[in-house]
Amino acid sequence: MKKRKFSDDKILAVLAEVDGGTSITETCRKHGISEPTFHRWRAEFAGVDKATLVRRRELEEENARLKKLLADTMLANEILKEVNERLGKR
Repeated sequence: MKKRKFSDDKILAVLAEVDGGTSITETCRKHGISEPTFHRWRAEFAGVDKATLVRRRELEEENARLKKLLADTMLANEILKEVNERLGKR
């Protein structure tokens, strides 16, 4: 996955800057982003606050950990099936 140039906190700061009264064009130029990027961020982060971002980050980390556990368990299960088949053929 490609590393993003802007963190979620920085994106929220850019959106707050526009909400504070600065024009979208001026803010985009200042931060070196395009207007479509700004509008995509606005759609993605609409109504999101810092606490929600922290919770989402925690859930994503937990989800990644659980996916890894599932993959490890499935691999161990496959290995046991292969061993069982080999022992059953004797």
